[in-house]
Amino acid sequence: MTEPDVRKGMPPVKLSRDEFEKRYRRRFSDPVFAPLQRELASIIAAAWDAYSHSRKSPVTRKAGPGFADPEYEIAVDWLVGREAILDAQRRHDDLSAAPRILIINGSSRSEHTCPGEMSKTWRLVKLVEPVLVEKGFAVDILDLSRLASEFGKEIHPCKACVSTSMALCHWPCSCYPNYSLGQTDDWMNEIYPLWVAAHGILIVTPVNWYHAPTGLKAMMDRLVCADGGNPDPSSTHGKTAAEAKALEMAGWPYPRHLAGRYFGIVVHGDNVGAETLRRSLSDWLTDMSLISAGGMAEANGYIGYMEPYATSHQALDEDEAFRQDALNAARALGSAVTLSRAGRLENPGKGLADPNPK
Repeated sequence: MTEPDVRKGMPPVKLSRDEFEKRYRRRFSDPVFAPLQRELASIIAAAWDAYSHSRKSPVTRKAGPGFADPEYEIAVDWLVGREAILDAQRRHDDLSAAPRILIINGSSRSEHTCPGEMSKTWRLVKLVEPVLVEKGFAVDILDLSRLASEFGKEIHPCKACVSTSMALCHWPCSCYPNYSLGQTDDWMNEIYPLWVAAHGILIVTPVNWYHAPTGLKAMMDRLVCADGGNPDPSSTHGKTAAEAKALEMAGWPYPRHLAGRYFGIVVHGDNVGAETLRRSLSDWLTDMSLISAGGMAEANGYIGYMEPYATSHQALDEDEAFRQDALNAARALGSAVTLSRAGRLENPGKGLADPNPK
């Protein structure tokens, strides 16, 4: 087998001091900042120092016992995210606690920003929530519309570290925050524990141009670290590509950090793509070793097919069949989780080894 190397050759991206300041000042275009030029100049100077010295993670501590290199200076932000995941796993494994269902609102539409109106997806989320609560589940709702309507909520793009080496993709993701580039307010360290704690995941989403909405797709990409990711950044001394490649070539176990959780899906559209997206989401979740709760738990359809957008809420009011499809998806997911927790529903693939885990 050919020995791996690290390929480089893309154009540089480093900004000049003038260009950096120009871009930084754009954040303060509101005239309210006009009297604060002296203060802004000081802040920009400090920000330039962080940027020019590439201080991605300025607050670190030694990794300590349990890590491949206990002396490695590891980001405190990452350690906080890791502890949240470990706590979520403990809650997931606690048989005395109520089982948890995570409902995800995949729509970016919200009355609190430009659309001026709630989404049909949110209505479906709130339709199915009581069904699961009545069944005794603890229900968490992840409302991805907050990415577009709430200050300080970001899901930064996946940098595809996994394509350099699976061992370079850390669990949880260590790419963010990157303070030197201003890539902060990343929501994923709060989202990962929601997935880990859940026994069942229900994704409710519209279809946008045959695909997942922007926020949902961003979250999907950033969950790649849950599917084979490296739980020890000290083993690669951060993002050292050559070390990660060597670690992978020595034999990588591809740990499935979300394996065994059940899922359901509800996808709606207005004229095209709902079935395509439902299948894509199902394939994605199955690839991560989650388990479909069955055909009734995977619903797709059209609300107000080829009718005006302006009356789409009225169309949902009148579409009793689709509302029942959504309710059935929740019921089927709830039943699967209940049966699994009682030991009456076992993963048919349990104990089988995947010969090609990638």
